[in-house]
Amino acid sequence: MTIEAAAPASMAPDAAARPLVHPGWVRVTHWVNALAMLMMIGSGWQIYDASPLFDFVFSPQIALGNWLAGALLWHFAAMWLLVVNGIVYVALGLASGRFRAKLFPIRPREVLRDFVAALRGKLSHDDLSVYNAVQKLLYAGVLLAGLVIVLTGISIWKPVQFWWLTAFFGGYDTARYVHFAAMAAIVAFVFVHVVLALIVPKSLRAMIVGR
Repeated sequence: MTIEAAAPASMAPDAAARPLVHPGWVRVTHWVNALAMLMMIGSGWQIYDASPLFDFVFSPQIALGNWLAGALLWHFAAMWLLVVNGIVYVALGLASGRFRAKLFPIRPREVLRDFVAALRGKLSHDDLSVYNAVQKLLYAGVLLAGLVIVLTGISIWKPVQFWWLTAFFGGYDTARYVHFAAMAAIVAFVFVHVVLALIVPKSLRAMIVGR
């Protein structure tokens, strides 16, 4: 009786002892941000199609809004969701010390080493609570791209009211190109992020359940 009763108890601590990789606020803001970004990107492509910067347009099948006015409504709605969620995420990331612990320092030599290891398929993912140098660079980079896309978006949306911001980006037309470049960087990050989540499925599970 004593041995049988002790067996389940010995198994319980193992499950509870699994380290918390992502606290609740990280998971909630991550998924809210994912939704907002999909809305922003899809509607942004529809807006782009109304006045293309380059010799191509995006297919209506992957754009959101059906037409310019509808896309603008989606874009502005998602913009507020993205900004508010981003402020919460950054504020908690700074206040909790998570950014400092997870993203820094970023050393070029370590980035090169881990990048080469990733290309060779030898980059370890045993401890999801520790970011490798490439992850640190990509996560810090996408935060910077997010800031740029918000600021350029404001300068395009309100070029008269925020003339100084529009001027900082080189004028209205140049701000559109910078906005597009930031969007492209974020889309590239999302693509790599999804591919890695499929390659290392436990990382996706950790973003859902935390452990």
